[in-house]
Amino acid sequence: MNVLFAGGGTGGHLYPGLAIARALVRLDRSVTPHFVGARRGIERDVLPKTEFPHTLLDLHPLYRPAVWKNWRTVRGAFSAWSGMGKLGRELNPALVVGTGGYASGAALAWAWTHGVKVAQHIGDSHPGATARLFTRISREAYLGFPEAERWLPHTGCLFRITGNPIEPPPDIRPDPAAARAKWGFPPGARVLLVFGGSQGARAMNHVVAAWVDQGIPESLCVIWATGAGQYDAFRQFDRADVRVVPYLSPIADAYAAADMAFVRGGMMGTSELCAWGVPMIICPLPTAAMDHQTSNALALERAGAAVHLAQTRLTRDTLDATVRSLLGEPARMKSLRDHAIARARPNAAREIAGHILALLGGAAR
Repeated sequence: MNVLFAGGGTGGHLYPGLAIARALVRLDRSVTPHFVGARRGIERDVLPKTEFPHTLLDLHPLYRPAVWKNWRTVRGAFSAWSGMGKLGRELNPALVVGTGGYASGAALAWAWTHGVKVAQHIGDSHPGATARLFTRISREAYLGFPEAERWLPHTGCLFRITGNPIEPPPDIRPDPAAARAKWGFPPGARVLLVFGGSQGARAMNHVVAAWVDQGIPESLCVIWATGAGQYDAFRQFDRADVRVVPYLSPIADAYAAADMAFVRGGMMGTSELCAWGVPMIICPLPTAAMDHQTSNALALERAGAAVHLAQTRLTRDTLDATVRSLLGEPARMKSLRDHAIARARPNAAREIAGHILALLGGAAR
């Protein structure tokens, strides 16, 4: 039984699909996932390294600032429609699962015109244009943030609040003191985790560098992932209480050691931090599509799980003041931690896979 997963362009639209597909195969070996994405997206590099067959189409987003480039979007749409027709005839999929981004549009449109069932995973609190459009023809939508429902058309689609499909923490959590020791930190240290996504966040990195140079609070240690492309510019700040790394692999070692995190507002990182019960200071990427990271940050702040620190307000001094304030208020830190855990849905991938099997009419084996 073939199931098409359509989405990509960014990791936030690809990795959830991979997690759901793996959970689906674990539940029912008769299901064969096949991924559809764009030749220019992150899927071009990631999908060939996975276990899943895939097809990459000449898909492009709408070029809003540079409208003269939209001829590529139109040309790619015709090419992708032809490619989807050929793929559809070959696979005869029972379901198409959209995971967001411009890379999902062609497959979802093809499914609609050919009477194939559609489901979507919508990860952010403010859904993108593709997700909103195709909710009208979706049987079910699996929401990473409950706040997303207010932005979606209510036209018969069943909304299920599942959370985002992440790699869940282990059932037996690592001992925090042992996790800190792996980083060379003393057992009683307080630890701030800093990361801005796989590519890093230049604005955040420069502020953290100025803060470390000025002097961080006593007894605080920092795990700082700069992003691989920016590591050489900040590696000189590495020292006993500030560990500077290009990326976090495995990231679980950092989550287990962290008392709080300073991060962007991406749906996957914030979902993982909720699952680990790590309070967040969220500085959203202001250029994210439809400012969805700010929506995520505000939703988590309203839920009591995070502090929103806009990039327009981000300086060495505001970061220092925010961190010191949290360190000085144990009750507030506990409240943030408790509310983060309350938002967590660590088994989202399996839950979504179960709903998909029910749509397919199959039973988990």
